This record gives sequence, C-alpha cells and structure tokens, in this order.
Amino acid sequence: MPIRQIIVAFYLLLFLSVGAGSAAFFWKTRQEYNQLRQVELSTQRRLVEAEERLRDQERILKRLRTDPAYVEMKIRQRLGYARPEEFIFRFED
Repeated sequence: MPIRQIIVAFYLLLFLSVGAGSAAFFWKTRQEYNQLRQVELSTQRRLVEAEERLRDQERILKRLRTDPAYVEMKIRQRLGYARPEEFIFRFED
C-alpha cells in the first residue's frame, strides 16, 4: 500500500508541476501578447498620423502644381519677395 501512495503522490506532484509550468508559460506568453498588442496599436496610430500628413502634403503639392496664386503666396511668405512697387515691413518680436 505505501508504494501505491508513493506512486499516486508522484503522479499528483508531476501533474501539479506540469500544470504550474504550463500556467507560468501561458502567463508569460500572455504578457508578451499584450505588449505586442500595445506596440501594434501605437504603430497603427502613427500610421494614421503619417497617412494624414501625406494627404496634406499631397494636397499642398497639387496646389503648388496647379495654383499660381498659391505659389506666389508661398514664395512671398518664405523668401520675402515683393513686387517692384511693394514694400516689405518686418517687425522684430
């Protein structure tokens, strides 16, 4: 009888060890999954922002290619150009 109890105790201990090992492995895997999910969500947000910036840049590029008044306005703003009869006043902040 004691041998039978030892065998049952051994199998019980083995079963509990395998269960604990599996639980630890599952817990670690779940943490990695959650971390990767957060990275994915962050990457998706960055992708949406990048796509929005791309649409804005494409819209600006289209205007630069097709709208001479817009091109003139941008040249005046960035380079400070003026027509021959105009004066540019610059104020220091």
